[in-house]
Amino acid sequence: MSYCEYVDSLPLDNVHKIYHDTQYGFPLDSDDELFGRLLLEINQAGLSWNTILNKQDNFRRAYSNYSIEKVASYNETEIARLLSDEGIIRNRLKINAAVHNAKVIIDLQNEFGSFKNWLDSQRDLNLEQWVKLFKKHFKFTGGEITKEFLMSTGYLTGAHIERCVIQNKILSLKPAYIRN
Repeated sequence: MSYCEYVDSLPLDNVHKIYHDTQYGFPLDSDDELFGRLLLEINQAGLSWNTILNKQDNFRRAYSNYSIEKVASYNETEIARLLSDEGIIRNRLKINAAVHNAKVIIDLQNEFGSFKNWLDSQRDLNLEQWVKLFKKHFKFTGGEITKEFLMSTGYLTGAHIERCVIQNKILSLKPAYIRN
């Protein structure tokens, strides 16, 4: 069963239905929002996506509204604050990965103008190449995390089945060169 079929019968206020209908597969233009999505995907590792969806607002608050600059400057005091925040996933490896990845994104912004520009410049890669690239640059990004990040932000197809109404909405938002 696809995610689209799974959420079809869910009530409109269900976190999965809301995510599917408003976020999953939609292109993101903001570097901070792209970083936030990567952070959520990393934190999902080993847990249910339901847990992450229910904690989205807590993550946003805890990680300075996903400000790449702010998260990159987190020190041990900020890391200790995150480790004691019951509203998020309190895993030191995942928290350290967020800080490290924010620093990497700043380097990519300096070189490419934005994180989005860097991602856009990699569009011709297949999933295996994307995974290698992400593992080279980022911490805590294996195959599944990388795949879900790229699908959830519209860089890889497959987020929605062809007959999904949301799929058509997403396609209308993307430039023609992105449509596979």
